[in-house]
Amino acid sequence: MDTLTDLSDDMYLDVAGFAHSTPHWFQSLAELWTEAGLLLFGVLFVAGWWRARSGRSDAMALALLAPLATAFGYVVSEALKTVVDEERPCRAVVGAPASLVPCPPTGDWSFPSNHAAIAGAAAVALALAWRGIVWLTVPMALLMAFSRVFVGVHYPHDVTVGLLLGGALAFLTVRAAARPVRALVETARTSRNGAVVWCAGRGPRPRASTRPEGVRHGAH
Repeated sequence: MDTLTDLSDDMYLDVAGFAHSTPHWFQSLAELWTEAGLLLFGVLFVAGWWRARSGRSDAMALALLAPLATAFGYVVSEALKTVVDEERPCRAVVGAPASLVPCPPTGDWSFPSNHAAIAGAAAVALALAWRGIVWLTVPMALLMAFSRVFVGVHYPHDVTVGLLLGGALAFLTVRAAARPVRALVETARTSRNGAVVWCAGRGPRPRASTRPEGVRHGAH
């Protein structure tokens, strides 16, 4: 256990040293990304929902589940924090340079990283709902996780576990809830309430018939 702790401390010191060797503008960019990345995931949730409004009911179900699965990943991560009670590396690692952002107070524990859990969950949930976007969501999640170590508020093992935990929980949540949520979407799309139908979307438009008017199947 001590060996693993020493290894994590060494990796943290290496990243922290690298962070302080980078230009100020790069450090500022990392500080911005560590929070703004979460907002970008939120934008993608909205874009995925809007895109699914004209899609099939199962597509809308996955779009609606994406933020819910991400929220579940966050809740579990936060609950785990209260059990582990790991101090932040910016306070615990001897000889570490000052973190680029204010070190969270004692009681705001380090393991696992909530940011990484949210990023991992969002990346997986969005990829399930919008297959073509995986090339964007996975790099976003990895950069989000790395940025938390870069700015000095998490150990590498915090963000690694956070990513894996969030991603696994999102996958299981989406798979477990896809069918019942699809049924809800189908019910909503037949509602007489215009606001409900607008939120759920009307689904794909029926294809117009290409058969000339007046021509019947089998007529000569």
